[in-house]
Formats: sequence, C-alpha cells, structure tokens
Amino acid sequence: MLVLAIDTSTPAVTAGLVALDGDALESRGDRVTVDPRAHGELITPHALEAVKAAGVTLRDLDAIVCGVGPGPFTGLRAGMATAASLAHALGIPAHPVCSLDAIAADVAPGEAPFLVLTDARRREVYWAAYAADGSRTDGPHVQRPAELETTIKVAAGDGALLYADVLGVQPIEPRFPSPIGLVKAADFDHEPAPLTPLYLRRPDAVEPAARKKVTTP
Repeated sequence: MLVLAIDTSTPAVTAGLVALDGDALESRGDRVTVDPRAHGELITPHALEAVKAAGVTLRDLDAIVCGVGPGPFTGLRAGMATAASLAHALGIPAHPVCSLDAIAADVAPGEAPFLVLTDARRREVYWAAYAADGSRTDGPHVQRPAELETTIKVAAGDGALLYADVLGVQPIEPRFPSPIGLVKAADFDHEPAPLTPLYLRRPDAVEPAARKKVTTP
C-alpha cells in the first residue's frame, strides 16, 4: 500500500511517500522545508517530488494521509486543500490525522507519559497529553504555556522547545510531524472521516457588522 502523507499544521511543510505492508512502514521519499510562510507555495511541489523520488506516479497511490491540525488557519488549509484535491482527482481515500498524534507516534518508546506542544502563535501552544504507549489522554487544546498545569516533565514538538522554561519540561524529539508518524497515526481499518480542520480557536477575520443607519434630526 502506497500512502502520500501531507502536513502543513506547523512551520514545517511536509510531504512524503510511505510504503505500508502490514505493520511495516518504509519511507520512500520525503520533502520537508521549515518555512512558516511557504505552505501554499511548497506543499504541492513537495508532494510531487516525493512521489517522483519514490519512482512511482500519482496513479500508483492507494491513499492519502493529511494532518488536520491543530494549526493556524492559513498554513493548515494549504495542505488540506492539496490532499482533498489529489484524493478527489485520483479517486482514493484521504485520511485525516491529528497532527499532534503524528508527532506522538514518532516519540521513542518509554515508561513515562509525555506532552506534545506546537507553536500556536500569539504566545500560545496547541497541546495534548499522551500515555507512555503513545495513546492520547487529554486534548487537543490551545492555551498560554503559563496557564498549562501539568505534572508531566517531558514534551515533544516545537512548542516544547519554545516554552521549555515556562513549562518546566525537558524537550524531546520530534519537533514536527513526519510522513512515517502521520501514517502511523492514521486509521486504515475504517472509512475515513471528512477532512475537518482542528483550528481550536475562532479565525481573526470576521464578517463586518451591519452599518448603522444615519438619521437626520
């Protein structure tokens, strides 16, 4: 099974081809650029380059996995629109994945619970808590780091690096979702849910209010 994995929920523009055979996963070609301003510009070329690097064509794909956040609106929609367009054109399923779960799937096995935190901008983080086996136990949420009360002492994600001192946590790898992590976190045993973004907060743009009527005395 050949799966194209896409994520634009963080500053990393990520696309990669993963071969899935039972529980075995093999990366066939990754393209990752860390640039929070280049999601729309790079995600489609990255996806096409990853497929080409694997020596296959888009028609050889069996499925697409897409990180659906949480993440900032502008970047997140670039990856999701690309995944939805490719899935529709190729007639294959597109599986949504919580991007924090994809990071958690790449955390090295251990005996202690951990957090995953990504930068939500505005001095906030998106976060979720995980048991030692990688199963999510809380979240996802968006919150100011100083307001996050936890006894967990280790955390993955770029948010952990940014706010390690505030949170009192030890940062661990990875910083961003990987194609392998995205595929690990996907559920291929059931029909995929719709690609619905996890924004977790209201967008900055709002519809203008109705103009006040001007009356003469």
